[in-house]
Amino acid sequence: MKLFFRQTGETGPAIVILHGIFGSSDNWLTTSKTIAAQGYRVFALDQRNHGQSPRANEQDYQSMAADLREFLIDQKLDEPILVGHSMGGKTVMQYVMTYPGTFQKLVVVDIAPKFYPIHHAELIRGLNAIDLAGIRSRTEADAVLSRYEPVLAVRQFLLKNLFRNEQGLFDWRLNLPVIERELHTVGEELTNPRIVIDPTLFIRGSESPYILDEDLPIIRRIFPNAQIETIQGAGHWVQAEKPVEFVETLMKFIKTN
Repeated sequence: MKLFFRQTGETGPAIVILHGIFGSSDNWLTTSKTIAAQGYRVFALDQRNHGQSPRANEQDYQSMAADLREFLIDQKLDEPILVGHSMGGKTVMQYVMTYPGTFQKLVVVDIAPKFYPIHHAELIRGLNAIDLAGIRSRTEADAVLSRYEPVLAVRQFLLKNLFRNEQGLFDWRLNLPVIERELHTVGEELTNPRIVIDPTLFIRGSESPYILDEDLPIIRRIFPNAQIETIQGAGHWVQAEKPVEFVETLMKFIKTN
């Protein structure tokens, strides 16, 4: 599958970034510019069924890892630094276990290689409750979604997927039917685990429930040399909530030999 991507920076080592569920490359534009300014080429991808990438019936990590492999081959990126947040973090973990020797370093943001129970079902219900043919504005869409999600920042993030198509009608940049059907797959453990000794960094938010202290042994079983960094005051959206601290932590790891 040919994934849509945004490139920032023309020279320097390559950094490839994968977003989480309901996200897109657009969420990483500011971070990409900050990183590229330090001498890197940053490629932010839209994963399948998200953003401007093609739609498919599968949303499993083997398929998403294969999408990433195809992208790296097409762009002739032999040893990139891979960064993934949440679902994207699981994708890059699956990738490095499936395609060893094709990357330089790995950065996983606020997700562990373990099973997560379904916890986005209410958001899906909220998105499905929005009558795309009937709404006239994003404000109307937000009013509907607010009945399912009380946090404005979360609603704003989700509604970034709303756009007007060529007919001038509202539509989603998400393949909602497949994402809804495959929510359990997104939370699954990774398949065919292989020990990865390559340089790896896990970044977690101190206020996030996604990587708990009790998860660290699970991480180290697969990534025995992994560094774990905790950004204080950040929740699951570490890069958005603490952008300066996130980039500092990321660049310190990347620049260390």
